[in-house]
Amino acid sequence: MRTWQLQEAKARLSEVIKQASKEGPQTITMRGEPTAVVLSKDEYERLKHPKRNFVDFMRKSPLYGVDIDLKREQTLTRESDIS
Repeated sequence: MRTWQLQEAKARLSEVIKQASKEGPQTITMRGEPTAVVLSKDEYERLKHPKRNFVDFMRKSPLYGVDIDLKREQTLTRESDIS
């Protein structure tokens, strides 16, 4: 991540934006302290809508908390009708 002083970033804004889209986030400093980050639109969208993990997905299910009987038949063989 490249760092730009504010006055340099203002003077070369087009370059800062191009670098953000090609190389990733660009940091802008004021008085030597990191103050802002310029991101590409794609990176912004990715951060805006992060992918949920599987556990969060299941917890947000409308069936979360519903007691479902998942018992399995314990016999070793099953009868089948193959005709």
